[in-house]
Amino acid sequence: MDLRHASIGQLLIPVARLESAIPWYRDVLGLSFLFAAPPQMAFFQCGDVRLLVGVPEVSDHRRGSGTLYFRVQDIHAVHATLAGRGVEFRALPHEVHRAEHHTLWLAEFQDPDGNPLALMAEVPIDSPSGGTP
Repeated sequence: MDLRHASIGQLLIPVARLESAIPWYRDVLGLSFLFAAPPQMAFFQCGDVRLLVGVPEVSDHRRGSGTLYFRVQDIHAVHATLAGRGVEFRALPHEVHRAEHHTLWLAEFQDPDGNPLALMAEVPIDSPSGGTP
């Protein structure tokens, strides 16, 4: 038995200061705040996945994190909202791949601790916008 049919239940995002991370993830990104377990952990809901925003144990070495991609329907609208809340993006939303039936759009940014995050949208080519969000 392997992980072929598993789903992601929770992801850890390491942060340096929990007290500043909570309002950023809750108020700036607009994620649903579930609960905090101070001094090291706070939990948010993002679709079917729970995010654990936490301060690593002193013995843990921060080894860089993978990028967390937030799947959104309207990448331009979400980008505009987050930029209006002070999120600094590396670039405007842009197409990175064109498949047979959809285009993939990304907009990359970081949280205040430098964790890489991104917005992503898969737009059907047969949509009224022709694959352009």
